[in-house]
Amino acid sequence: MFLRMPKAYNINSCPVARTLDLIGERWTILLLRDLLLHGPRRFQDFQESLPGVAPNTLSTRLKSMEDHGLVRREMYNERPPRLEYVLTDKGKSLGPIVKAMRDWGTKNLPKVR
Repeated sequence: MFLRMPKAYNINSCPVARTLDLIGERWTILLLRDLLLHGPRRFQDFQESLPGVAPNTLSTRLKSMEDHGLVRREMYNERPPRLEYVLTDKGKSLGPIVKAMRDWGTKNLPKVR
């Protein structure tokens, strides 16, 4: 018998836990990284840069990020309709967190080849 772990930390008074509830799911921080490094991205751009992510997982993460105001979808082509994901100001404000994670990993973790 498997026990299901709750999706949220349910520690409403802790801002760290609330932030993890928002960006702590697998792939989310890497989606933020791609958007911060490369600007607006299409769904297929994410699939190329994150080859291990399943399309349904990618869709779920992007939808959650949109629901929480981190990204918005913008049309870049009308016929046929094509969308790209763009960071909002709220999403951009996570840039220092992603940079701190990159800097820490560069300093403290061995390179994987």
